[in-house]
Amino acid sequence: MACITKGSSSSSHTMSFDVFVSFRGTDTRNNFTDHIFASLQRKGVVAFRDNHNINKGQLLEPEIFQAIKASRLFIVVFSKNYASSSWCLKELTMIADLVKETGQSVLPIFYDVTPSEVRKQSGEFHKAFARYEESFRDHLEMVQKWREAMKDIANRAGWDVMNKQEHEAIEKIVEEVINLLDNNQIWSFGDDLVDMHSRVKLLEEFLNLGANEVVRVIGICGMGGIGKTTVATALFDKISSQYHACCFIDDVSKIYREFGPIGAQKKLLCQALNQGNTEINNLYHGTKLVRTRLCHLKVLIVLDNVDQDEQLENLALNPKYLGAGSRIVIISRDTHILRNYGVNDVYNVPLLNPNKALQLFCRKAFKSDNILNDYGVLTNKVLRYVNGLPLGVKVLGSFLFDRDISEWRSALTRMKENPSKNIMDVLRISFDGLEEIEKEIFLDIACFFSRGYSKWEVKKFLDHRGFYSNIGMEVLIEKSLISCKDWEIKMHDLLSELGKSIVREKSPQEPINWSRLWDLKDLENVMIKNEEAKNVEAIVIKFQETTMTVNVLSKMKHLKMLILDELNFEGNLSYLSNELRYLSWNKYPSMCLPSNFHPDNLVELILHCSNVKQLWKGTKNLPNLRYLDLSYSESLIEMPDLTGVPRLRDLNLEGCIKIMRIHPSIGILRELHSLNLRNCKNLFLNLNIIFGLNSLRSVNLSGCTKLLKNGLLTKPREAEHLENVDQNRSAIQLSISSVYQILTLPLYLLSSRKHEDSLHLLLPYLSRLRDLDLSFCNLFKIPDSIGSLQSLFSLNLEGNKFARLPTTIKDLSSLSRLNLNNCKQLTYLPELPTINEKSSTPYLRELYVFNCPNLSEMVHNYRMVFSWMIQLFEVMTPSFLSFAYFFYVYNN
Repeated sequence: MACITKGSSSSSHTMSFDVFVSFRGTDTRNNFTDHIFASLQRKGVVAFRDNHNINKGQLLEPEIFQAIKASRLFIVVFSKNYASSSWCLKELTMIADLVKETGQSVLPIFYDVTPSEVRKQSGEFHKAFARYEESFRDHLEMVQKWREAMKDIANRAGWDVMNKQEHEAIEKIVEEVINLLDNNQIWSFGDDLVDMHSRVKLLEEFLNLGANEVVRVIGICGMGGIGKTTVATALFDKISSQYHACCFIDDVSKIYREFGPIGAQKKLLCQALNQGNTEINNLYHGTKLVRTRLCHLKVLIVLDNVDQDEQLENLALNPKYLGAGSRIVIISRDTHILRNYGVNDVYNVPLLNPNKALQLFCRKAFKSDNILNDYGVLTNKVLRYVNGLPLGVKVLGSFLFDRDISEWRSALTRMKENPSKNIMDVLRISFDGLEEIEKEIFLDIACFFSRGYSKWEVKKFLDHRGFYSNIGMEVLIEKSLISCKDWEIKMHDLLSELGKSIVREKSPQEPINWSRLWDLKDLENVMIKNEEAKNVEAIVIKFQETTMTVNVLSKMKHLKMLILDELNFEGNLSYLSNELRYLSWNKYPSMCLPSNFHPDNLVELILHCSNVKQLWKGTKNLPNLRYLDLSYSESLIEMPDLTGVPRLRDLNLEGCIKIMRIHPSIGILRELHSLNLRNCKNLFLNLNIIFGLNSLRSVNLSGCTKLLKNGLLTKPREAEHLENVDQNRSAIQLSISSVYQILTLPLYLLSSRKHEDSLHLLLPYLSRLRDLDLSFCNLFKIPDSIGSLQSLFSLNLEGNKFARLPTTIKDLSSLSRLNLNNCKQLTYLPELPTINEKSSTPYLRELYVFNCPNLSEMVHNYRMVFSWMIQLFEVMTPSFLSFAYFFYVYNN
């Protein structure tokens, strides 16, 4: 605790000592005071001692007085013969003057005298001062000053240790010294440590240092290089003096590797007990020693780089076997280890914010707190690259120190392909500790999904790769290799660089030998080689404006994942890997899939905006295909035989404007949940086939203008099975949002009928329907049969031309939302559904009647709306009440 800058405004010099002890040597030098010095030393408190701190041959008095000036607080040990030493009285007077001037603390100790005896200067003190008044009769003002100094110091709160256990008193005295030092100091953590005060303060709060009756354990976690050890060391330096015993084991993992668990136990005991080599015969013996030697001590133990649960178990550091007030700090990159041990709190060390990162970088790169001229842009590039990681900031800042701008530019260009070994070595420790399948997950995320992907998306990709993502991703999160916030997966840029460098390391200049490709220039390199790429398992390349031959992909026989977006290819694709599990190729160039393409494990096939005319001829067996997306493939003419894809769940053909036919085999897809045929303008389809699929939950037929002409359902009863869908807790949602849709929606609609009549026939057979959107459908009447939709939750009638709603609206007992906005011809509101008689719960919670000018003129409508509002308020709390703008009045 030496050489710490004092925070008093009255002094700006540097303190050389924490404590100055004034005492009478003949009384206490070899007993009480000697024990105080020893205890202070054990706690790391630097105390001035005349026989240790003054060089031979130096004048004693000036050196002692200088030591008093250079000390932060004072202890005065009053003993029987203290006043008989004029030397002690001179020290006491100087101390009293400094205390008055600076406000420094002084602790009086009454060793073998009573406080009253010293304060009243009776007994031996009276005799001593009587002698001084006789000897210094010409300098009585000096003697009087000694008297006043003694009275001033003795009147302060202190310790009376007369006839008391000395060791107990010394412990309390030293504890008070430490508290005073901690409360009156400003810690300096060094030039290369920034943002340390706030971090240490937060750790102190986690430790709850004031709770001396309990033992607390906290963890410090974070990715490699983020500053876990740094902040723990700063904390240890600040608070260690408050404990009877302290131990900071730098690298627990390394000690276990080199010396085993017994070696770790020896390290713990030797440091904590401040002893030499401790003899431990076996693990059981070591466990017993740890528990018996530390159980009565208030200890501070910091364990750095714990990477296995067994390391903590073998140390036998159970909090219940430590003395009251003890604290354990465990540093690990793995939160699972910390939780498994049962820590009270975990401090996740944050990255440096931009300002702190800049401050640290300037200190390293410029030996200043400011950026040098002309280096601003380059500095920003470096800081974006290291992204707040203290290790990266320090390593690159130190590397770039005293280099010119051209060298900076060269370094920045190089570090993308050849990251700093000093940084990568630290980060790689976490990777090397992973199981093989977790390493593969890490590499996939590092190369492809390090930013901008949701947890659900990444999980989907990894599952398709066969990587058991649920447990694998959780392990990476626990080991601080990825994070998940607001359901978005993120990996630090330097960890992403680590993953890419690991993929490259065996053949740095030969992408054809890599397992993964993520950069277009590497794919082009493989193309130039024009050789079989045996090792490539995954390619993800997006948003690259270029044109290249498609043949390169024909030579990747072990490809399992392929994602290509916004790339232009030319040529014919003769082969695709049959090991593919996930294929997403935006602007797929060929008119069909290769005939020899038989990927048994393919789960998703996405050919958005492709050139496909016919996906395949005949039947293709894809037994595991669950998702097929050919949306906006404007050349697609027909969907082929789907017999070979029995597990298909989702089929998306939206925007396939030329498709005319879907093979009738779609009717056997008993797991089909979603069918999107939006804007398939030329499609002819027998809807008996579609509505025979009981698994369907969502059908979008919006914009299918020719479906009427080919094989409509002829009888309403043929839709009866749709009720069974909802009985299985599924629902078909109908979206009828375009002007023409009510004319062309192929649900029992005959071209000669009016739209309202068609709806009248249709609605009774959709009693399980939950959402109905009839907005802007040019409807002049809403049929009475709408009241049969007992399950309807949301009804959107916006923008239609009807003047009245049917009175059967009140029968919609499940209705929660009714949208009548922009119904400009509406003049009358009937009774609205409000209270459920059984539960007294209002169903209609949202009513929208904005921009209905004719409605606002009707007194009846005001009454209906406000009646509805009153009922709603009566039975609902404000937290449940949500409605928009109820009523729009055009007239002033």
